[in-house]
Amino acid sequence: MASLKALRMRINSVKSTRKITQAMKMVAAAKLRRAQNRAESARPYAERMERMLASLGAAVAGQPDAPRLLVGTGGDQVHLLVVVSGDRGLAGAFNTNVGRFARTRIRELETAGKTVKILAVGRKGATFLRREFGSRFVGEISFAGKKVVGFEDAAEVAAKITAMLEAGEYDVCALIYNRFRNVITQVPSEQQLIPAALPEADSDALEGPQALYEYEPAEDEILASLLPQNLAVQIYRSLLETNAGFYGSQMTAMDNATRNAGEMINKLTLNYNRTRQANITKELIEIISGAEAV
Repeated sequence: MASLKALRMRINSVKSTRKITQAMKMVAAAKLRRAQNRAESARPYAERMERMLASLGAAVAGQPDAPRLLVGTGGDQVHLLVVVSGDRGLAGAFNTNVGRFARTRIRELETAGKTVKILAVGRKGATFLRREFGSRFVGEISFAGKKVVGFEDAAEVAAKITAMLEAGEYDVCALIYNRFRNVITQVPSEQQLIPAALPEADSDALEGPQALYEYEPAEDEILASLLPQNLAVQIYRSLLETNAGFYGSQMTAMDNATRNAGEMINKLTLNYNRTRQANITKELIEIISGAEAV
């Protein structure tokens, strides 16, 4: 049986831990609201831009000089996976879930005979994947020192992806990240960036009367300007979704940790009182037995 001193020290230790988790929960809740607003505000723009470029790109996709950001290299052998995760932990299974999703996807591609390269954005995802797929890494980007991730950070990632494409280092590029649904749920998702997802000729999107547009300047000139911008926008959206999901997961994890600490304190306090009562009873018995012996 633990001594009273050891129990008191443990109770104080758990109380200190509970104060820390309560503070982290409050900080995460405050940051979550701003991060959620930013993520939800970026969604309509990113989705609309993706649809617009898909429609615009369909007109030039078959041309021999079509932009590589639109049609890729024409091959399907080398896949670049851009895995976006958090830079910090203490957020439950948030980083682990996206790491597992990426690991499953990598195994599927390699089983199909494809070559996989990994560009990790975020330290936790990189640490998770490096254990098993360290030889596939071509880069690692972290924004741990920044309070707020900006569009220029997404543009930095987009520039690296574009440079690798121009160097012919991959054929297909896909983005893997946690899509923020609500405070409790973040869904690991995959989005293909290169080649761009173009509507099929017989798809539902083309049913019914279609509007005809005239572009000035020509479609290829517009795409040359908008395709790099769209790549950065989609990456920026994933960073915002990841940021919001991280704070939501951290708030939930710290709330659970706070409640678990409270339950542990109650159990330790009960054990402390029982031990203290047993010691008192033992001392009384010893005093009474000594008095009777006299």
